[in-house]
Amino acid sequence: MSDESTGRVTSAQPRVAAPVRWLGQFAFRFRDYLVPVAAVVTLIFTRPERPFGSERLDYWMDGLGLLIALLGQTLRVTVIGYAYIKRGGVNKQLAAPKLVSEGFYAHSRNPMYVGNFLILTGIALIYNSRWVYLIILPGFVLGILAIIKAEEDFLAAKFGAEYDDYCRRVNRFLPSLRGLRTTLAGMRFDWRRVVRKEYGTTFAWTSAAVVLLAIERITWHGFQDAAPALIRLVAAWGCIFALYLFALWLKKTHRLHPASS
Repeated sequence: MSDESTGRVTSAQPRVAAPVRWLGQFAFRFRDYLVPVAAVVTLIFTRPERPFGSERLDYWMDGLGLLIALLGQTLRVTVIGYAYIKRGGVNKQLAAPKLVSEGFYAHSRNPMYVGNFLILTGIALIYNSRWVYLIILPGFVLGILAIIKAEEDFLAAKFGAEYDDYCRRVNRFLPSLRGLRTTLAGMRFDWRRVVRKEYGTTFAWTSAAVVLLAIERITWHGFQDAAPALIRLVAAWGCIFALYLFALWLKKTHRLHPASS
């Protein structure tokens, strides 16, 4: 499609409704604050529940939640390691110097958001509250979808037909694994970039998981009887915190020199 006034090839993608665009931009701008606020509200007004009244089943739910969250983290690490995208914004505003379509972005248009969804789902399974399933998690999904629609609107306006072609070739969410090995074989994994960009997110969700597991144990058994489990959790968190401090030290001392940004 061509804009006759400018001669620029524009996108055929439908424009996003103004309320959706506003919600997406708002969620994008304040995403670093919305998650902690939602977490605090959840802990104040809800309590974890045993699935079908079974503590044994709850342990399995905890394990499943951790596995799903780790899968999301693995996806994020893979994406960042092979092709970092600056669609993360500049000064809390949507930005994209170029249309990134290499690395994992050649197989999914929104792999980072898929990773985020998996991490949030894993955390929800660990806490296991009906109100989280009914309100909090759907609220997060709504926010993610609004951000994605706002980003798509932004990218369509900026990159036009190039973005249309990309949308035709690549799924919005579900990664296509066909040709993934070939795609990644021609690229170099930048572990320094992974540590530099991802250490904060990893520390945040793993710390949240430890806190939720501790709350569960206290809820089921009381503080005194839960003490042995709490000691193990504190020890685990101590290791997580030590790794966080090590990554922070590497970054502050410029040992994570960016191979590419």
